[in-house]
Amino acid sequence: MHERRDPADADPLDPGAKPGFVRVRGAREHNLKNVDVDIPRDALVVFTGVSGSGKSSLAFSTLYAEAQRRYLESVSPYARRLFHQMSVPDVDAIDGLPPAVALQQQRGSPTARSSVGSVTTLSNLLRMLYSRAGDYPAGQPHLEAEAFSANTPEGACPTCHGLGRVHEVTEDSMVPDPSLTIRERAVAAWPTAWGGQNLRDILITLGIDVDTPWRDLPQQTRDWILFTDEQPEVPVYPGFTASEVKEAIRRKLEPNYMGTFSSARRHVLHSFATTQSAMMKKRAASFMVSSACPTCAGKRLRREALSVTFEGLDIADMGRLPIKRFAAIFGAYADDGSDRLARLRQTRPETALVITRIAADLCKRLAVLLDLGLGYLTLERSTPTLSPGELQRLRLATQVVSSLFGVVYVMDEPSAGLHPADTQALLRALDGLKAVGNSLFVVEHDQDVVRHADWIVDVGPAAGEGGGTILYSGPPEGLRRVAASQTARHLFADAGDGRARTRRDPQGWLRLAGVTRNNLNDLDCAFPLGVMTTVTGISGSGKSSLVSQALVELVAQALGAPVIVEGEPADAEAMLEQEPEAATQGRIEGGLGGIRRLIQVDQKPIGRTPRSNLATYTGLLDHVRALFAATPEARRRHYDAGRFSFNVAKGRCPRCEGEGFVMVELLFLPSVYAPCPLCHGTRYNAETLEITYRGKTIAGVLDLTVEAAWDFFADVATIRRSLKVLREVGLNYLRLGQPATEFSGGEAQRIKLATELQRAQKGGALYVLDEPTTGLHPSDVERLVAQLDALVAAGNTVVVVDHDMSVAAASDWVIDIGPGAGDEGGRVVASGAPRLVANTPDSRTAIHLRRCLDRGAGRDGL
Repeated sequence: MHERRDPADADPLDPGAKPGFVRVRGAREHNLKNVDVDIPRDALVVFTGVSGSGKSSLAFSTLYAEAQRRYLESVSPYARRLFHQMSVPDVDAIDGLPPAVALQQQRGSPTARSSVGSVTTLSNLLRMLYSRAGDYPAGQPHLEAEAFSANTPEGACPTCHGLGRVHEVTEDSMVPDPSLTIRERAVAAWPTAWGGQNLRDILITLGIDVDTPWRDLPQQTRDWILFTDEQPEVPVYPGFTASEVKEAIRRKLEPNYMGTFSSARRHVLHSFATTQSAMMKKRAASFMVSSACPTCAGKRLRREALSVTFEGLDIADMGRLPIKRFAAIFGAYADDGSDRLARLRQTRPETALVITRIAADLCKRLAVLLDLGLGYLTLERSTPTLSPGELQRLRLATQVVSSLFGVVYVMDEPSAGLHPADTQALLRALDGLKAVGNSLFVVEHDQDVVRHADWIVDVGPAAGEGGGTILYSGPPEGLRRVAASQTARHLFADAGDGRARTRRDPQGWLRLAGVTRNNLNDLDCAFPLGVMTTVTGISGSGKSSLVSQALVELVAQALGAPVIVEGEPADAEAMLEQEPEAATQGRIEGGLGGIRRLIQVDQKPIGRTPRSNLATYTGLLDHVRALFAATPEARRRHYDAGRFSFNVAKGRCPRCEGEGFVMVELLFLPSVYAPCPLCHGTRYNAETLEITYRGKTIAGVLDLTVEAAWDFFADVATIRRSLKVLREVGLNYLRLGQPATEFSGGEAQRIKLATELQRAQKGGALYVLDEPTTGLHPSDVERLVAQLDALVAAGNTVVVVDHDMSVAAASDWVIDIGPGAGDEGGRVVASGAPRLVANTPDSRTAIHLRRCLDRGAGRDGL
């Protein structure tokens, strides 16, 4: 590889320093073991290694964190407070490190106000265009660009405040079962415990019949109970009948207390606005009905802004076009070939100039998005609905057109969610950034990206404590000679290296008909039962619409039970802001008899606070606490299992309340999280930590890795059952007490899968997984496939949406959706055994699947 030899790059204090290199010495962040490594600048450097080996610890927690720290030292203390600052990395020295930009795998902000247009800055250009060159109605004053933004007071619709939706409570939403009486809790929106009983007792005092079915009460009475703003204060006599209350009031009997009435609507809205409990807020939100704003028809803007058009479209309609069509509209203006532009030059030359300039800038930015395979997105698409890979490629496109040079781009799996057919476009974008003088440090598992690298830093050899060392740092070919590298085994796999497996035949068919959802239009599709099926297709082709939405919703509806989503519920406010998607149309025409349960395993976080961890989520901690409670000393002190929870007052440290740390505010510097001075980070109080099991406290057990716990609990069958599955899905490196907030999406999904696998398998379940290989090294993908095989062997059906061709090749059946994205997709291009799909001419997946099969990675037979 060509090295730039610039004497100015050399460290004058270190004669051994390599010019043109970033020099890391003594990196100890997370599991890194005092790592020394030299990494070239002005190159595409790919960090490889099994999941959890320490790649991200080196690339993000060390290199990027140090680059950010150095940059922030150059800005004012006040400005520093506006940044989300990473902690200072544990490293002795880093030399030759340029400024860095991070493009990480993260979901969009949970607000509908963040969109494709705002992330790419295309919306800014579009607003300027409508302001300066839009067609205004006669007599309407000129509007500034801010008036075309729903996020500003000048532009937001006054009715919905720029959300496009209004939220209200209705009789139907608050009283789901009108056959019940008020005493039987017909008003479901009221509190469930004493608060609800209090309101019912107040109604008795007010003379309202609480024992007549709700639907038989006068409408006027029902409306008052649900919607009044009145708050009468009345005497309350709990347990009294209506006649007894009337008699008590007549006799002026002393009441139990004076109660204040609150209507159901008032209670719901007040709870939603003021509660600090996420569960209470979500409950309140469940009684609120969302509908399109009547003033702006869901377009979020004031009427004045919506009256301005360009090419016959208002700015909201323009934002709803797929980027591909959007680009076609402005391509004519950028090429100077528009008749309208020619006419404008004669009458309004300044407007023509504005259009030409803005159109040229739009088209330059749009070209990169199209090349990255994102032409099916719309500008108004909100970021929470994007996959992590889509969001990262949007950010990458913005950087490509920014023309920055001399910086390090640190990226986290830019190929995530990307079909192999689109990988070449990604590589072209990366090459473009490198060509103008940037360095690219990329954490990646995709073998095509790894092969394209100028330099590989392979971290390993295993995960967690078994990793954290540099196995190799150099040009790709040299990795071939590193026997300990899992990456080398897959990167240089020859034909025939894979282990062929016998293909299973379908035991029946689950047939969907007339499916309409997003870009699926009246689609018929049959899923084989009793086997493993992978659904493939380029990004935006309709895979998730078919599987994660249509299939899941139709089966759940037919089973008459809500779908079991192994994940955390959505945030209540985000749920209200998000426009509800159109319901799936379609039907199941057969095959449902073979399905008794539906389990959807997704990548949503398993918990939003550090109090949720691996042991609590899998249920393993329940068994551990029971062991501690059964020790002789715990029984002598009458400690129950609850005593060994850091979420319960009797067991947790009173100083940090079970957090394990305390936050120290440093105003202009990043807040420091220091171990609690009382419990020293153990999270438990001193009395609880006096109880030991085989020499370890409960905190000591939670500090064990899955692998270490496997040996420690060698003779405890209940705990070993959980640990066995966690090891089999490749999570042996995680600590039992590791907070849920530290898990990647791929780790969270495997924890959910492991939790499901440890349950007794009865068969008859349909498992649906959406891109479970995200964040997985090829060797970890092999483990995952083995676990999915085990589910099928137990009599279940597995349907996986994935871009990883090794998963498709190892499946019994493949359904390819396409052929293109957006309105060019939504069809079943091919359906059959992997080899059959690999030979389908119309499939963009075929050639990539064929290459994988030719390496011997699939199943025997057609």
